[in-house]
Amino acid sequence: MSDQRTEIVVDKAVDDGFSGDSPVESAETVVSAEAVDSEEVVATEEDAEEMVDEGEVAADYLEGLLDIADLDGDIDITVENGRPAVAVIEVNTGDLASLVGDDGAVLSALQDLTRLAVTRETGQRSRLMLDIAGHRATRRAELQRVARHAIDEAKASGEPVRMAAMTPFERKVVHDEVAAAGLTSESEGSEPHRYVVITPA
Repeated sequence: MSDQRTEIVVDKAVDDGFSGDSPVESAETVVSAEAVDSEEVVATEEDAEEMVDEGEVAADYLEGLLDIADLDGDIDITVENGRPAVAVIEVNTGDLASLVGDDGAVLSALQDLTRLAVTRETGQRSRLMLDIAGHRATRRAELQRVARHAIDEAKASGEPVRMAAMTPFERKVVHDEVAAAGLTSESEGSEPHRYVVITPA
C-alpha cells in the first residue's frame, strides 16, 4: 500500500492547470473546457479547506487504484492556483509509467475518473488537477521552452507562427507564456487537431 503525505499550499497565481478533456469532443465542449481551466481564482481560507477535502477524497480513490494495481506511490495533496492538485510520486523510477501512458493519455483518463469520484462524493463539480510521476510538470517545462522559441520567431519575422496540435492543457501553457511575453495568441481548429497561433504585437 502506498504512503500518503499531505502538504497544504495555497497559491493565488493564475491557473496553469490541465483540463482533462477526452480526446474527441465537440467544439462547444472544447471552448468550455479551455475557459474553465483558464479561470483566475483567488482562494479564501474556507475555499482552501474545501479544496483540501477534495484532495483527500481524490487521494483515497487513487490509493484504492494503486492497491488494485499493486503499485506503490506517495500521494501529495496541494491547493494551487485556486484548485486542488494531487500528485502521485514514484517510489521507484518507472513504476508508474503505465498510469501515465503514451503522451499522458492514461493520466488524462485517470484525472477524469478521479474528478468524477470527487464529484460523486462532494456533490460539487471538481476542477482537480492530477499529475503522476511528474509527467505534467516535465511537459509544462518543455512546452514553455517551445513556446519561447515560437515567440522569438514571431518577433523576428513579424508574422504569425502556427504551432503543432496540442491538448487543452498544452495550449493553456503556451497561451500563458505568450501573454507573459506581451504577444497575443488564439486556438484554432478542431479537436484533436486544435493548435495555437501566435501573433506579433
